[in-house]
Amino acid sequence: MNNLASVSRVLAVLSLGATLLEVLAYKFVFKRDYGWRSALATLAVIVGRSFTRLIPLAITLPGAAWLYEHRIFNASEHGVASWVVLFFGIEFLYYWYHRLGHRVRWFWLSHAVHHSTNEINLVAAGRLAWTSQITGAYAIFSPLALLGFTPETILAGYALNLSYQFWIHADWAPKLGFLEGILNTPSSHRVHHAANLDYLDANYGGVIVLFDRLFGTYIPERDDLPCRYGLVHPLTTNNPFKIVFHQFGPFFRDVMSARSPREVWGYIISPPGWRPDGNSETTEDMRRRAAGAKPAEAAPAPVYEAALP
Repeated sequence: MNNLASVSRVLAVLSLGATLLEVLAYKFVFKRDYGWRSALATLAVIVGRSFTRLIPLAITLPGAAWLYEHRIFNASEHGVASWVVLFFGIEFLYYWYHRLGHRVRWFWLSHAVHHSTNEINLVAAGRLAWTSQITGAYAIFSPLALLGFTPETILAGYALNLSYQFWIHADWAPKLGFLEGILNTPSSHRVHHAANLDYLDANYGGVIVLFDRLFGTYIPERDDLPCRYGLVHPLTTNNPFKIVFHQFGPFFRDVMSARSPREVWGYIISPPGWRPDGNSETTEDMRRRAAGAKPAEAAPAPVYEAALP
């Protein structure tokens, strides 16, 4: 873990240097205003998130220690092959972790923080929730321990996956030719951060977009449709506490207004915007309305599988 700490410090210094270069490029190359207030709010969110390192691994990766004790393989015995398995294992599970973060409201409570900025730049990569480690979202990575990876190694692999994603938060980077549709590129990630109806719920991959291609969630950036960044209903505050917790108030109000346990369950596991009376603002409902179709009839809370498109 000492080596990982050293790598983290180096990555932090490189990230800071790249951010400063981007700020200069905005002024002298792109001739554009830099979103200082939003950037400072993001820095405050980053500082707050640093305290989540105090959360024990047993909470962050529930069950991982037990699974490691009952592992069916010893990853350390398989050399390079084990690192290949770890990379694709994390990438596969990250795809579903990320997709559930958009498609299940309980997880969206935290993930919405990352999408709350109305501009994309390098510093925006660090606008991450303070609550994701205590919502149970990371449990999806725990099964990797059964393959012989320690909880610390799993968390380190996840952190490196996120580190790759720093540089793709750039709205000025061009498309990368044949790499589009293979790697998660700035163009691909711009689509992911876009609130345009045609772009919603797409491009969930971390380093690669292999699983987006396999599961039908890959959408390329269109030259005729510029990305509008942020949430469908834009968040305009730069208060870091409101940024981090802005989804929780509406969520608890909805839960308290529920008329049955089934509606409570629906508010928890359904996609953001779901309403039990059918007057929903899920991605599917908005697309139906845009296509001129009638909204879905009032429906009971869906089962878990229905929370995914």
